[in-house]
Amino acid sequence: MTPSRPLAALLGTTAVAHAVVPRYLDAIVPAALPGTRRFWTSVSGVAEGAVAAAVALPRTRRIGGYAAAALFVAVFPATVQMARDWSDRSPAPRAVAYGRLPLQAPLVLWALRVARGA
Repeated sequence: MTPSRPLAALLGTTAVAHAVVPRYLDAIVPAALPGTRRFWTSVSGVAEGAVAAAVALPRTRRIGGYAAAALFVAVFPATVQMARDWSDRSPAPRAVAYGRLPLQAPLVLWALRVARGA
């Protein structure tokens, strides 16, 4: 299996999650952003869906891979926000929140690998 299929699936799944459970994702949108948190949840969900489609299609895979890398960088502030907000939770949720922080780097590298291999 090419690395683009699982990347497209991951992005597509998160895009669906933005539509199905937006309240959970609203909570991690940094308050410093202008507009409502729901606006940013919706925008990021649409972006993830578009990027998933771009990664899935061979003719747009290169740009999709670069867009995925940029998207993973762009959503990192939400990951930081989640870690800050969950710092007082029990160990398991706190481990999830902190564990997401270093996960962004391999996601960016994966997306770049897909782009360069297209």
